[in-house]
Amino acid sequence: MPKRLPFVHGGYYHIYNRGAGCQLIFREERNYIYVLRLLKKVAGECGVTVIAYSLLPNHYHWLLRQDSETPAGKVPTRVFGSYSQAFNRAYQRSGTLFEGPYKALAVDTDDYFVNLCSYIHLNAVHHGLVNTPDDWPYSNYLEWIDKRPGTLVDRDLVRAYFAAPQAYQDFIESFQQRYTFEEAESLLKDKGMVIDDDLPGSSELPGR
Repeated sequence: MPKRLPFVHGGYYHIYNRGAGCQLIFREERNYIYVLRLLKKVAGECGVTVIAYSLLPNHYHWLLRQDSETPAGKVPTRVFGSYSQAFNRAYQRSGTLFEGPYKALAVDTDDYFVNLCSYIHLNAVHHGLVNTPDDWPYSNYLEWIDKRPGTLVDRDLVRAYFAAPQAYQDFIESFQQRYTFEEAESLLKDKGMVIDDDLPGSSELPGR
């Protein structure tokens, strides 16, 4: 498990986890909706902005920005602490829902940021749940390409990197052509990816 990070104001963090023994953590639509509503509430209370997310049947990926002194790590702790209790009650089960504490990795460069967002938004495609990221309702890809008016996104930040929705759609397609999912997963952990020449070239994300 990656070492726990010091969460800092202005930091960006990839936070993820999966069900114990790869068990389902979402069994039906209402489970996804419950978590998204709770995420919106808790993130707002903690002063954290949701940049990208994808909820999958047995795991999740979030990209969060800490906009206050409250550690971004408080968000998954509160959200899934409450959700696990509600899930166990609803399905008459007991015991842990997740395989362990959430994992967190710092996101500190443009390269890592844009490729991570693509990886998150393509997760459902890789796992054979849908054919295109547009078809998976439990990510904010549709917000990124202006096809859904959700609020769990920072549209100003998205447009700072991709001036028009088609630009991100093209980048997603390019990402799929450049990397297998396994290669992307490995390179993201090593921060070994590079971005296209026509994307912003600064070495640090806004707010850092």
